Amino acid sequence: MKVEDLKAYIETGILELYVLGDVTPDEKRQVEEMASKHPEVKAELDEIELSMELYAKENAVEPSEDLRGRILGSLLTNFGDDRNFTAAPPHNESDTYEEEEEEQGNAIVAMPVRKESNFYKYAFAASLALLIASAVAIFNLNNKLQDSNSQLIALQQSKQQFANQVNLMDKELTVFRDTSYKLIRLKGTPKNPASAITLAFSPGKKKVVLDIADMKMAQNDKAHQYQLWALVGGKPVDLGVFDSASDTTASIKEMKSIASADAFAVTLEPRGGSVNPTLDQMVVIGKY
Repeated sequence: MKVEDLKAYIETGILELYVLGDVTPDEKRQVEEMASKHPEVKAELDEIELSMELYAKENAVEPSEDLRGRILGSLLTNFGDDRNFTAAPPHNESDTYEEEEEEQGNAIVAMPVRKESNFYKYAFAASLALLIASAVAIFNLNNKLQDSNSQLIALQQSKQQFANQVNLMDKELTVFRDTSYKLIRLKGTPKNPASAITLAFSPGKKKVVLDIADMKMAQNDKAHQYQLWALVGGKPVDLGVFDSASDTTASIKEMKSIASADAFAVTLEPRGGSVNPTLDQMVVIGKY
């Protein structure tokens, strides 16, 4: 018999009914044959019997001391009455008839004691065992579903990050391959001689892109940001703000659009940028 067939046979509930004694002779013989031929059935049968025995022991109800004393006292009294019983002396027929009538009048009829059935106890034990097993299975399944959902969310986030990185790299390659862009190297001012940054400017597309990954500028604090300016006819035009390379994972950054410029410069401004550049905070500058 296949493993699937054995599993299906076990799940029919015939083994629990066998342990409870609620099977026909044919079903009993079939269960015993299956248990002798298949170790899996025998193991499941033993486990069910053990579970029911343990449940019966754990849920056994001890009688109270008062009830125990009354029962023992009644038994001792009955035993004493039996031992003190002596044969009655012979009587004549009339006396015997009268005594029989008196005995019949005073006789106490003993009601048959109904034997308590263990069927419902074992049935409840089996149901409780199945309920506990189902609860454990549902709990484990719920944990597995939560783990799967967490893994799926992490995978989606990783996929999105990878897609963003690919798009960024594709944009970077487009800038470097597009001949309409001109690379301009902005060099440090006398106050910041070690600073430098490269930008790509396409007048035809009105685009300005900063090379953030290769920039050499001091890290700005949380209260300040770098601001890019285009000098057009001697007047500064705001092209947006950006942070130092250590504060961003992007390798390039597209700034605000502009069609023409004579030069570009970067100043350090309060976070969010300024309307006009702070000239004494100029970091780099370069002509187009």
